[in-house]
Amino acid sequence: MEYSVQLKGFIKSVGADLVGFTDVESLQGIYTEPKNLLDSFTHVISAGVEVPKSVFDTIHDKPTPIYNVVYQTINRILDEIGYKTSRHLQNKGYSGLPIPASQIVDREKWYGAISHKAVARMAGLGWQGKNLLLITPKFGSRIRLVTILTNAPLKIDLPMKNRCGACTKCKDACPVGAIKGVVTEDRYKNRNEALHFDKCVSKLTVEFAELPNIDSPICGICIKACPYSK
Repeated sequence: MEYSVQLKGFIKSVGADLVGFTDVESLQGIYTEPKNLLDSFTHVISAGVEVPKSVFDTIHDKPTPIYNVVYQTINRILDEIGYKTSRHLQNKGYSGLPIPASQIVDREKWYGAISHKAVARMAGLGWQGKNLLLITPKFGSRIRLVTILTNAPLKIDLPMKNRCGACTKCKDACPVGAIKGVVTEDRYKNRNEALHFDKCVSKLTVEFAELPNIDSPICGICIKACPYSK
């Protein structure tokens, strides 16, 4: 337990705003690439960095170049946190494998090596919202995430109860009606239970990513709409 406290302190000292731990058992059945990604590890670390509120003041009906630059900057910070944490673990005699913050390994299904949101939910950072994003009590959906796999003996954190309730603000704000507004106590069985996923992907990759000075499949509209984000 003492090392868990020390490790959280270290991760926050290198830039994280939120840190949580879970074990590999809690993630059984989750999609990973490769399939045996978790086999050599016992625990999983989730770290998050806040996206500043004012960035979303620039967003109205589409992402902005300012949001794009901040988004990319935070991804670099997260990758640095993952790298420094893995080195720290290694120096303590443990394994540490950082999973890049924003790397797509399957562009047909739009999957990364592991779902940072699923890890963060099990590590107690927040719950899965109707917009399918992680929602945290402190920052709402204004959070970017990175994952580190390890064999360090960590004290796990507990998942958080869903607090979305009857709120439909993200659904109402979505420019393509991709959010169905379905609530879940735990997690969605698949993405299409919560979203018309193809509508979301099409808007981000075909339209928004082609905007001047964007070049990324980003949006930000449902993040801004979430009451917890404010």
